[in-house]
Amino acid sequence: MTTAQQQENKGQAQRTVSELVEDIENLTIEIQELYCLDAIPWVVGYSGGKDSTATLQLVWNAIAQLPPKKRTKAIHVITTDTLVENPYVSAWVRNSLKQMKLAALEQELPFEPHLLQPEVKETFWVGLIGKGYPAPRGKFRWCTERLKINPSNRFIRDVIRTNGEAILVLGTRKAESTKRAGRMKKWEAKRVRDRLSPNIHLPNSLVYSPIEDWRNDEVWLYLMQWENPWGYSNKDLFVMYRGASADNECPLVVDTSTPSCGSSRFGCWVCTLVNQDKSLTAMIQNDEEKEWLQPLLDFRVELDVEENRNRRDFRRRNGDVQLYERNLDGEISVEPIPGPYLKEAREDWLRKLLTIQRQIRRTAPENMRDITLITTEELSEIRRIWLEERHEFDDSLPHIYKEVTGEPFIDPRPGAGNSLLGSDEWAVLEEICEEDAMHLELMAKLLDTERQYRKMSRRVGIYDALAKCFETSSRSPDEAIKNAHLKRDLKAAASEADIEKVKQLTLGDVTVSETAKAQNWANIKFKNKDSVDENLGE
Repeated sequence: MTTAQQQENKGQAQRTVSELVEDIENLTIEIQELYCLDAIPWVVGYSGGKDSTATLQLVWNAIAQLPPKKRTKAIHVITTDTLVENPYVSAWVRNSLKQMKLAALEQELPFEPHLLQPEVKETFWVGLIGKGYPAPRGKFRWCTERLKINPSNRFIRDVIRTNGEAILVLGTRKAESTKRAGRMKKWEAKRVRDRLSPNIHLPNSLVYSPIEDWRNDEVWLYLMQWENPWGYSNKDLFVMYRGASADNECPLVVDTSTPSCGSSRFGCWVCTLVNQDKSLTAMIQNDEEKEWLQPLLDFRVELDVEENRNRRDFRRRNGDVQLYERNLDGEISVEPIPGPYLKEAREDWLRKLLTIQRQIRRTAPENMRDITLITTEELSEIRRIWLEERHEFDDSLPHIYKEVTGEPFIDPRPGAGNSLLGSDEWAVLEEICEEDAMHLELMAKLLDTERQYRKMSRRVGIYDALAKCFETSSRSPDEAIKNAHLKRDLKAAASEADIEKVKQLTLGDVTVSETAKAQNWANIKFKNKDSVDENLGE
C-alpha cells in the first residue's frame, strides 16, 4: 500500500466485518432505488481490476434481486482496450466480457458489455511510429486522452445523444490517493444525492461512486467472500494481483485488519510516464512461465531511454523551429525543441516492434500465440502518413514488413500502393542530393506534392502547398535555427521597446536573409536555370 493510501486509511474509521456487511446491504438498497428512479441509462466503467470488479459486482447483485419487470433499463458495461495493455490483463478482461455477456442472457439481466478501442488514427503506434511523436512524458502526455479518455467519452456521448442523459458508475475510491480524495471531496458539495456527483467533463451526465469510502482490504474482503455473479473467478484476479507484486506476497484477506496486495497496478506495457513497469517486472520475476514477456519489458526500457536528439527532427511537425531554455550543467542554453522522430528512427521502431511480435508468438503459451502488438489497420495508417503526410514515397513499410515477417503486407486500404513514385525514384533522388538530408526532403516534398495534385480536375491550392515545402525545408538546419534565434531576440527587443536593438537585429536580418538566399534551394534551382538559359543563348 502506498504512503498516500496509508494516510487516507488512517483518516477512515476501521470498520468491522459486520459493519461492512451492513454497508453492502445499504448500498444494495441504494442502487436499486437509484436504478428504478427514472429511465436514465447507466454506464459502468470496467477495467477488470479489483475496484471496478467490486463495483460491477455490487450493481449486478443489486439488480439481480429486483423483480424481472423492473429490470428493463439498460446498463452498459464499457472497457477500453488501448491496444498496448499488459497482455495477461487484456486477455483476462476480454474473457471476462464474454462470460459477462453469456451470464446476462442466462440470468435475464440488462447488462450489455462493450469493448472499446481508440480510433486507428489515435493509437499509440500510429502516434509514435507514424507521426513520430516521442515516447510520452509528463510535459507531453499525448497518449492518455487518445487511448483511454476519447473512446469512453465517445460512447457516453452517444448514450446521452440517444437518451438525453446518462449515469456513469465508477469504482473510484478516496483511499486510492490523497489527490483523488481531495478531488472527490471538492465535488461532494455539488452532489444531487449521496455518492452522485455532476460530471464536469460530460454535460447531462452524473457520476455514481458506490465504493468511494471503501479501503483496499475491504475491496478484497468483498471480492473473496462474495461470489462473482457472472461466473468469473475473483480468486484468479487475486492471484494475478499477487503475481504483479514485487514481493509476491498477498496475505489471505480474512478481516479488515489484514493488509492486502491492492497496490498492484496494471497499465499499458509501453508506458513511459512511470519510472518502471513494476507489475510486468514482478510478473516475469515471480513466474517462469511469463518469461516470454521479457522482450516487451526490454522494448519499454528502450523507449524510456533519455532522448537521443540525433534521432529527432530539429523542427516541430509543422516545420517550425521553436526554441527553449535548457539547463546544461548549470548553464542555460537556448536550443530548438526536439521534434518528431526522423525517418530512420521511425523505421527502426517499426522493425524492432515487428521483430518482438514475431518472437513472442513463438515463445508465448499456446493460448496466447495469436497475440498482436500492432494491428494491420495501424500499419496501414502508418503507411498512409509516411506516404501522404511525410512525402516518403519510397514506401518502406511493406519492405520492412516483408523483411521481418517473411510475408507480403496486405494493405486493407483501397488504392493503397498506387503511386507514380517509388523506391527507385527515391534512390535516384538520394544519389542526386549526395546525402544532403534537407535537399532530399525538399525534392521529395515538391515531387510528391505535384503527384498528389496531378489527378485533380482543379489544382486549387497547389502553389500554396509548394510554397509551404520551401518554407519548411529550403533552409539548412543551421540557417533555420539562426533564423529562429533572430525572431526570438527581435520579439524580446520589441517587448522591451529597445529601438536600437530592433534596428540592429533588423539590419542583421537583411544580412542573414541575403546569406540564406544564396544557400536557399529554391534560389539554387532558379540560379541553375539562369545558367542553362545563358548557355543556350550562347
